[in-house]
Amino acid sequence: MSSQLSADVVVVGAGVIGSAIALELAKAGRQVAVVDRASGAGQGSTSASSAVVRYNFSTLAGVATAWESHFCWSAWSEHLGHDVGDLARFERSGLVMLDVAAAPRDSWLPLFDEVGVPYQEWDSATLLDCVPGIDAGRFWPPRRIDDDAFWADTTDTLGAVYTPDAGYVTDPQLAAQNLAAAATREGARFRFRATVCAVESRHGRASAVGLADGTKIAAPVVVNAAGPWSGKLNRLAGVGADFTIGVRPLRQEVAHVLAPEGYHPPGGVGPAVADMDLGVYVRGEVGGGLLVGGTEPACDPLHWLDDPDDAEPNPTMAVFEAQVTRAARRLTGLRVPNRARGIVGVYDAADDWTPIYDRTELPGFYVAMGTSGNQFKNAPVVGRLMATLIDRVESGADHDTCPVRYRGAHTGLEIDLGAFSRRRERNSGSSGTVMG
Repeated sequence: MSSQLSADVVVVGAGVIGSAIALELAKAGRQVAVVDRASGAGQGSTSASSAVVRYNFSTLAGVATAWESHFCWSAWSEHLGHDVGDLARFERSGLVMLDVAAAPRDSWLPLFDEVGVPYQEWDSATLLDCVPGIDAGRFWPPRRIDDDAFWADTTDTLGAVYTPDAGYVTDPQLAAQNLAAAATREGARFRFRATVCAVESRHGRASAVGLADGTKIAAPVVVNAAGPWSGKLNRLAGVGADFTIGVRPLRQEVAHVLAPEGYHPPGGVGPAVADMDLGVYVRGEVGGGLLVGGTEPACDPLHWLDDPDDAEPNPTMAVFEAQVTRAARRLTGLRVPNRARGIVGVYDAADDWTPIYDRTELPGFYVAMGTSGNQFKNAPVVGRLMATLIDRVESGADHDTCPVRYRGAHTGLEIDLGAFSRRRERNSGSSGTVMG
């Protein structure tokens, strides 16, 4: 049975990004409808996120957005503005970024200085003193574990940059649910188990979305925050011809193992380690666990998907063994289990690993895409970026010619949204990995 509904804005996707956008648009007084194919908020890519909160990116806008977001996570209840029950928690564990030729510290530390991110520069001796059980050897480039060179002794050491204010969010799905609940308190309406099958336009602008159950939601503004399905939604809307940056679904695995003895301090959590030198990252968990993910080293094939629904949902032993063995090369006390345990997710990955937050050639149709893998941490501010962009463009601003700027409520930093344009030049400073 079909029905007709209306709203000021339809947000497609109720992950951490879509829910954050819905909250900010609703706070601005817009009638917001959110639709998602899952049965609840944060059940797609968000649920598979490692939820690391870090600040090292290859662009000034990326660092500024991440640092502004830090203050949102640190005062999560205040950011939400409503009592929404159990809260996701930011765990301040610090992050160690190991030196690597693909992203030398002198290419991004000046951005830290400009933004004001606190950090410490460590030599190899300091690294050994501060991270129990770590091997400070330089292994570059990353290699397959069946390559004899992977096991060769190292002849050089590396240092690191430590950011003490980094950490992770304890429950990424709960974070999305918190945002959705706060948006609901502001009047947003969420509709789950709702698959979008059409994006309609009228008089040259977006006018409605059609759902598979026959429901039509009329709205002059539609926001694509559909994660790995964002490309499909763009095709339904007939947009993308002027994009200079492509976005594709990418299957990824994150292994769950026990941390080596001594890695976690008593009553606390050891630091996250970004190790592009070996092609992995690790971050601890309360209770003695460790998450191990990959950083897309050139020696590993990437599992691109034509359809995100085709992703095999179970972790594979080959990927698990490769990632955990690499982590064990760095954390010498780490054991490699003989059974794969972890989670599988699908990234919405942009060509240069920099997201697209922009309008499109169809007036009224906006995108927050290319976000998976490294934008969870920025979600609270992405909501504000998109709300500001939509307000300015709908009021007549020519964002393509004169990009909209957002000033952070916590830091006062000005963020140029042109850095996230669909028509930008490819970010040549990107590491070409999830690290951005």
